[in-house]
Amino acid sequence: MLAPILTTVLALALAAPIVAGSPATQATQKPVRTPDIHWVPTPDPVVTGMLKLAGVTKGDVVYDLGCGDGKIVIAAAKLGARGVGIDIDPQRVQEATANVKKAGVDGQVQIRLGDIFDPNVTFSDATVVTVYLLSSLNEKLKPRLQKELRPGTRVVSHAFRMGEDWPPEKTQQIEGVNIFLWTIGKR
Repeated sequence: MLAPILTTVLALALAAPIVAGSPATQATQKPVRTPDIHWVPTPDPVVTGMLKLAGVTKGDVVYDLGCGDGKIVIAAAKLGARGVGIDIDPQRVQEATANVKKAGVDGQVQIRLGDIFDPNVTFSDATVVTVYLLSSLNEKLKPRLQKELRPGTRVVSHAFRMGEDWPPEKTQQIEGVNIFLWTIGKR
């Protein structure tokens, strides 16, 4: 009698979805798909510059697409904003989740496991979106940003543009690194 129950419980446990917030499952989980690029951390002065260029305030919802260690959404939360970090790599999600907790902003920041190119991964409630992706990936993401984000949403990119057909409104250089700003609905 006990063996069939244990078998059923084990089968249900194995079939259950893996929750991004669970450190035990993140450590063994593989990326949703092979990441397009490897993670490189954004230097702190660049993080500060990106948030300043976007004019992040208390009322903002800041999404970092490809959040890595969570540094940008943590900094946004310290400005009073809410933050959502999305990353394809469970190891990065685990690290970012730990960093959010360590920074004491877990009430303001969510870290999610997901592929930013998957239409089921949404970010339409963002008022600010940050990215540190290659130009080719920014161009691939651009149609979603322009279609799904509300007018007035600010997009800030570390180092890479969105293509010739969408020139940035502002460009700033911080410690030799360009950061770019666009506003949805402005041309």
